[in-house]
Amino acid sequence: MEIHDLNAFLYDFFKAHRCPILTNHDGVLTIQLTEEMDKVLMNRPFYWHYIKKMGYPGDPMQLTLITNPDKRQEKGEWIHFGSPRLQQIIRYLQQAEKYTKLFQQLNPNVNTPLFPWLVTNIKISYQGKHKRDELFSIGLNLINGVLKSDMMDLLKAISLETTISDYCYTLSPMIKLHSGYKRIESVLDQYVESQEHSWAVEALQALEEETKLLHHFYTEDREDETMERELKEIQERFQPKITYHVVNGGLFYLASDTA
Repeated sequence: MEIHDLNAFLYDFFKAHRCPILTNHDGVLTIQLTEEMDKVLMNRPFYWHYIKKMGYPGDPMQLTLITNPDKRQEKGEWIHFGSPRLQQIIRYLQQAEKYTKLFQQLNPNVNTPLFPWLVTNIKISYQGKHKRDELFSIGLNLINGVLKSDMMDLLKAISLETTISDYCYTLSPMIKLHSGYKRIESVLDQYVESQEHSWAVEALQALEEETKLLHHFYTEDREDETMERELKEIQERFQPKITYHVVNGGLFYLASDTA
């Protein structure tokens, strides 16, 4: 997950989780947590267990998060890349909200169809002598099969919610999700095949050189489990491989003239 602006990321995160923003000024963000977010972030299982057992409504906490280095001495939590709180939030997003379903927000006065799009953010990893990653954001219209790249850039300009707007209705997908994902994989396969792969040749050369070097140090009568283990480690390190990893994704219902 790439984060270019920590304050904006935190603001969007808590806003999306319906936490009231109490103040947000100059890199100091104060939020009133909801019960759900308090349970996720504040590690108070015994408090909530007791409160619920007693039938009380509970008292979610407030958080002040500081991303401005000039303000880090103020009262609150200093947030930076690698800080425990930020890692906690990212882990929560990766584990609990990897997939989503959202609807474009409209204000129509007539019945308006929303088209289903399968949107995936996929990381392609090239691993050989060195490692390189590429991130792709692809959307597939599950009615007509249209594919769009850089889909997240398009979605950033659209208002999305977890509930559908009045007078809007969803169209049933003509393309099943599994089949849709296979189409996206096929596009990535074509992209990968079209690339120049000198990195893989270099990796194979390095693998051959390291293997020869290993055999040079081990005579036949000493070839044992140690050599086999080291050989496997060399192969694991240098054998070129390409993998896909779905970072996140979801089903998005959009108006026909949006994408």
